[in-house]
Amino acid sequence: MQPPPSTLQARIERWPIAGSFTISRGSKTEAVVVVAEIRSGDHLGRGECVPYARYGETPESTLAQILSLEAHVAKGLDRATLQTLLPAGAARNALDCALLDLEAKRSGSRVWDIFGQPSPRPCTTAYTISLGSPEAMAQAAGAAAHRPLLKIKLGSDDDASRITAVRRAAPSAQLIVDANEGWRADNLARNLAACTDAGVTLIEQPLPAGQDDALASVERRIAICADESVHDRGSLAGLHGRYDAINIKLDKTGGLTEAMAMAEAADALGLQVMVGCMVATSLAMAPAMLLAQRARYVDLDGPLLLATDREHGLRYDGSTIYPPDAALWG
Repeated sequence: MQPPPSTLQARIERWPIAGSFTISRGSKTEAVVVVAEIRSGDHLGRGECVPYARYGETPESTLAQILSLEAHVAKGLDRATLQTLLPAGAARNALDCALLDLEAKRSGSRVWDIFGQPSPRPCTTAYTISLGSPEAMAQAAGAAAHRPLLKIKLGSDDDASRITAVRRAAPSAQLIVDANEGWRADNLARNLAACTDAGVTLIEQPLPAGQDDALASVERRIAICADESVHDRGSLAGLHGRYDAINIKLDKTGGLTEAMAMAEAADALGLQVMVGCMVATSLAMAPAMLLAQRARYVDLDGPLLLATDREHGLRYDGSTIYPPDAALWG
């Protein structure tokens, strides 16, 4: 029996952040997301994405990309065809996740069954400390010192003082540093040394994408993770000799379908996998929980940074994050 015709709707939503969120490229006080909804009969599939200005995406352009496939959705768009119609990015992510959610609801199964994976387990997520003065970051780290894994935003002047202050305030936490392309070749060695002294486990994207050749020759004792330098499977080959790990974000890969394939390809190349996120609601985090099952590092704290989350949001117990209920996604 053929399923009923599908209809597509999409909208921009704004979710206030608790305080502000600051990285090397600037600050924001709200998360702007785009939600795609595909309805077929009594079933509704949803996906959420965050347009990334770093790649020229805006909420309006992302919304237009999604809605441009309205006719394709009405004709029964599937995930394989979607990969050929839109490039990797936020719009394709929202649609890919909406199609997966709809497929699960139509079949009465869960998304992990679709991928032939076991039921996901709870996992530990990093908690982000925004970029600020050494004193402000130490205060924030001290308040979160009970959490087992902290992600420290750097990428400005005097980062050595920042990471030293954070380590002093959170002596027991495992630390990940994210420079968001904010370091330069002339301060790379100094910042790496400060991170080594602070016992940092992983450093994300220290140098700008396309200007990271120095990573191949600098002495380092910490794993270096590509973020802005990696998008989908096509970008993996160019990382050799410079990176030890990759941060897979669904808004970069263009959805969970590509992300799962990318994680497998990374494993084959000997690259560690980190699953990351933008600041968004639980609807954006839920698909990544499947990817988190094969990740060495998990950074899915987006909803914890919001003033409020959406209904049926993911359950967080401290830094432990639990798989989504079907009422949320998948």
